[in-house]
Amino acid sequence: MEVFKKKGLIICKATKFLCILDTILKKRPNMKRTIILFTTVLAAILFTNKSFAQEDLVRVFRWFIPEDQQYVTVADGEYQDGQLLNWGWSDKTLIFWAYRTPGPGRVAVNGWQNPVSRAHISVCDDEFTDDQMLKNGYTQKHLQFYALTRRGPNTVCVYRWLLPKRHSWITIPDDVDTDPYIKKGYHHKTYQYYGVYRSVDAPIYDQL
Repeated sequence: MEVFKKKGLIICKATKFLCILDTILKKRPNMKRTIILFTTVLAAILFTNKSFAQEDLVRVFRWFIPEDQQYVTVADGEYQDGQLLNWGWSDKTLIFWAYRTPGPGRVAVNGWQNPVSRAHISVCDDEFTDDQMLKNGYTQKHLQFYALTRRGPNTVCVYRWLLPKRHSWITIPDDVDTDPYIKKGYHHKTYQYYGVYRSVDAPIYDQL
């Protein structure tokens, strides 16, 4: 009985508040317009933030070249698909999403190429120095994207694997079946960063 009394009191107070608010709005039309304007501005700000978060995300793909038996990690817009196809790359696969711009909790990921082994590798800024990469025969350093350095909602852990006999590197998210790659000889699994996991009907997530 006490619960029903409390619920009735809350409903009564809510009703009184709505009546008072309605009276104020009727007496002060300018206030009503102000509230409507404030609501419109707030909605616009939220929509803009969501649009910005969407534009800041970039798709990251993996390509394969049969001739060299090498994989490469490529951000959307890094190369044109036509270029990669003309160079012999195929099997384009979306592996995760990352960011176009730097920010707190993000690390720059750079692409390197070894002209001798024809290997391609994506390396975080804090993994190796440029001098180490150059001494190992890698050149053509270029910025690819920015990745998250810690786990968050809708993220996936990303690793790099090595095939020693071909000096071939491959980027594999944690949610991918790695058995086929292990059978090919890939090992030396190394943690790199966190990617943003996206499916067709997944909402936009701004992780930070």
